[in-house]
Amino acid sequence: MAVLWAGALIQVATSVKVVADNIGVNWGTMTSHPLHPRIVVQLLKDNGFEKVKLFDSDPWMVGYLAGTGIEVMLGIPNDQLEFLSQDYGNAKDWVKENCTSHLHKGGVNIKYVAVGNEPFLTSYKGRFLKTTFPALKNIQKALNEAGLGNKIKAVVPQNADVYESKSDKPSDGVFRRDVKAVMAQIVRFLKENGAPFVVNIYPFISLTMNSKFPSDFAFFDGGHPIQDDNVQYNNVFEANFDTLIYALKDLGTPNLTILVGEVGWPTDGHKKANKNSAKKFYDGLFKVLASKKGTPLRPGEMDVYLFGLFDEDTKSIEPGNFERHWGIFDFDGKPKFTMDISGKGGDKHLVAAKGVKYLPKQWCVLESYASNQDLIGQQTSWACARSDCTALQDGASCSNLDPDRTVSYAFNSYYQMNNQDEDACDFEGLATVVSKDPSTMSCRFNTQIKVDGATRLSFAQGAVAAISSLVTLFFLF
Repeated sequence: MAVLWAGALIQVATSVKVVADNIGVNWGTMTSHPLHPRIVVQLLKDNGFEKVKLFDSDPWMVGYLAGTGIEVMLGIPNDQLEFLSQDYGNAKDWVKENCTSHLHKGGVNIKYVAVGNEPFLTSYKGRFLKTTFPALKNIQKALNEAGLGNKIKAVVPQNADVYESKSDKPSDGVFRRDVKAVMAQIVRFLKENGAPFVVNIYPFISLTMNSKFPSDFAFFDGGHPIQDDNVQYNNVFEANFDTLIYALKDLGTPNLTILVGEVGWPTDGHKKANKNSAKKFYDGLFKVLASKKGTPLRPGEMDVYLFGLFDEDTKSIEPGNFERHWGIFDFDGKPKFTMDISGKGGDKHLVAAKGVKYLPKQWCVLESYASNQDLIGQQTSWACARSDCTALQDGASCSNLDPDRTVSYAFNSYYQMNNQDEDACDFEGLATVVSKDPSTMSCRFNTQIKVDGATRLSFAQGAVAAISSLVTLFFLF
């Protein structure tokens, strides 16, 4: 037995050396079939991740991180900001229930509380403008009064769209006019409490939102540099980061510590979202992080959280179909590609999730002799509106399927999301269940994982999003 355990310890120790202590990962749960937290925490440990950022604070989920030593950033969803801003007592109760209760011997290593998530996105149209700062103050005050203020800091993860540059040069960086006043309050408060500014930077979004954006500038290979006085920027990540520093300088806090709360590259749902591009981006990012050269305005080590851990099939696709494909692991915990997280030539596969169980190897497909052919388009759209067909979109991994297989993909997506229920493979008599895998070289027809009976339904927070985020598809028949 001792020999067996020794081998396991060697594997874990080797993994820990690969992931630097300045690299964390985001663990999102907007999925119809979540992996059990026990499996996820083991995956984090096996791969040497010592920091994890959450989007909620479910005590059942957080509890599995107890005793691991993994540094945790708890999350407070935006829809709780008003409640926490209205009454300090609400914030005190939140801290007691979600922080203090976990801080016993062998408990959870909570480092930050993320008060909201990108609350000042332009798409929210100011909805959280009046509640974010009061909620932040109340949470930090409650942490301080509980004697946790030196250990746990309240922060507000912001999307990079809160600042801008009229010239596209970092030196012209300022916060957006509509949020500048409240950002001034927030950054001063963060400084006073020794808390960092958390920013989410997405070069992929920069590339896809601007048709004239040079592709190589989204990566780290150089090309199309930006010259800003005597400083040259060779990639948008560093230019964006320094734009923030100029914006902070404009508000009088140029030395505020900065954490990159989210950075990554999706692998599907868009013509520029694929595994090759994702690997290229991450390899470049890890080299930059390993060099510890930082950016022109902020030399030194940078702290980042990769986004994200898994693909999430019920996440809102309002920003784009790629939103469900940010994971460095697939939905079932299998690594998508080799990664050089060390940034020093250590390219290898991450350790896959252990103990994952699957539903039977069977798929729902279009019946080859189906009648009512005129219903195919209607039934396909119906299936996609209630499942995940983002891989069928133009330029995505399954966009080149023939018409019949395209329909089959949609039917199977709905069938698997509904746990292979017999009634979920009917579609007005158009579908049938088969045991032969219909996948192609580029397009995978999934069989879903078996959700552990102990996994609470509340853990799949995003299930409703699959219905509310309707996918409109156009098929040629």
